[in-house]
Amino acid sequence: MKELGRYASRDHDSNPNRTRDNLDLLRYSLRSVARHAPWLGNVYLLSMRPQVPGWLDTGHPRLRIVHHDQIMDPALLPTFNSFAIVSHLHALPGVSSPFLYLEDDMLFGASVSPADFMDAAGRTRLFVQRQTTPEAAQRERTDISPWNAALARANHLLDGRFGADSRRRHVNHVPLLVYPELWRETLEQWPEAIAHTRASRFRDVGNVPPEYLYPHYALATGRAASAPAASVKQDFFYFPLENWRLHARLCTSWVDWHGPKFMTLNDNFGARPNPAVVAHLRATLERWYPDPSPFEKR
Repeated sequence: MKELGRYASRDHDSNPNRTRDNLDLLRYSLRSVARHAPWLGNVYLLSMRPQVPGWLDTGHPRLRIVHHDQIMDPALLPTFNSFAIVSHLHALPGVSSPFLYLEDDMLFGASVSPADFMDAAGRTRLFVQRQTTPEAAQRERTDISPWNAALARANHLLDGRFGADSRRRHVNHVPLLVYPELWRETLEQWPEAIAHTRASRFRDVGNVPPEYLYPHYALATGRAASAPAASVKQDFFYFPLENWRLHARLCTSWVDWHGPKFMTLNDNFGARPNPAVVAHLRATLERWYPDPSPFEKR
């Protein structure tokens, strides 16, 4: 946080929604992996040096801690731009092909198997929403969120490569099967845009999100397939973390009732999280995932 304060100049750059983890979501994400995807092998944690949670057993034989300076150009550091960081995923030393990419706000809510992430031909399964993304013409706008501007910029690049498409859709924020070779190939299609993204310390106009570019490039080149619409609707739940107690209880009740395979708990608390909501969510996470993962200190 001290490093962030040195470089942040805009409100969005220091938005606590994007930097805090007041629910220990990484801990529960790993617990969900251990409980619902025990077939997964090594776990890589990519973070800024020296950031490592105090509860994490860094000596576990299946855990690989990788800091930004091990795979990124030192001239680009420090960076607080998630687009820049994830553009280096293919460079993780010794990572398998394919591997499963999760962010710390992603949790498994039910048992999953490799078939949930790839089809019979080994192509990445994409959970594509009905909602369309911002069109390429919006890529220079500064009155929309950096995320939406980045989507528009990515659509501009995809339009230039595959033809204009005003109906390109959001890909759900769920674990993504990544082939490192295909990830690298995707980035190499647009070297200038990737270089600009990597040089941006925070999300900025002209950036592109690799986690959106990769699935749509793979889809357009026949190396990904969309999951059935029924699966997209039934298996995924987007859980916005708001400060309303009733909303939090309704969302946790929905999860209890439906048991989705994938959940995203997105921090929308703002500057002052409601203590009652935080307490409820912490208790719920502990109820859902009571058993420590192998990666926690004993």
